[in-house]
Amino acid sequence: MSELTIAMPKGRIFEEAYELLIQAGFNLPAEMEMSRKLMIEIPEENIRFILAKPMDVPVYVEHGVADIGIAGKDVLLEQGRTVHELLDLKISECYIASAGLPNTTMDEIAPRIATKYPEIATKYYKGIGEQVEIIELNGSIELAPMIGLADRIVDIVSTGRTLKENGLVEYEHITDVSSRLIANPVSYRLKGARITDLVRRLKKIVNEQVKDA
Repeated sequence: MSELTIAMPKGRIFEEAYELLIQAGFNLPAEMEMSRKLMIEIPEENIRFILAKPMDVPVYVEHGVADIGIAGKDVLLEQGRTVHELLDLKISECYIASAGLPNTTMDEIAPRIATKYPEIATKYYKGIGEQVEIIELNGSIELAPMIGLADRIVDIVSTGRTLKENGLVEYEHITDVSSRLIANPVSYRLKGARITDLVRRLKKIVNEQVKDA
């Protein structure tokens, strides 16, 4: 049985996806001692995990250093990598929205949107016929409307608490986000049986959890 390399983001997504794999019957340690390791071998299942930044997972999968990976839909939409999207795992669910200061409108002449998702924001506003200036930021997006840098922000929303604490309100729901199982196209052909079996087992668990929700 050939080794299957899985790229996974650290943190919450890893924990939720790892639990799904255990529930799907994979022989994995109940608690994984990650420490600072970036690669973890599971000889019992002939699986190797690569732990990466969320934005890097699709890169590893596209270039074939990982056969499959788990990535947020936001990352996939933003990057447009050449990968197969196999399954919505229904974990780490949230959404992308626009937000700004309450009771404000966008500048009619030069509306500015601050975001760490320039591709998603550009496509959204183009799709609704709005010509905007995109300002790309990597952190503290909520500051942009507060300091007059932008009329709106486009960002991930989970509970909405961060927006509320910074005096912002949602204006537009752009798209739902959850974690997806993706595959390298070549790996999907060469290791099709293993990947298909993994998808089948995970899909069963995901469907059971949705049914019970």
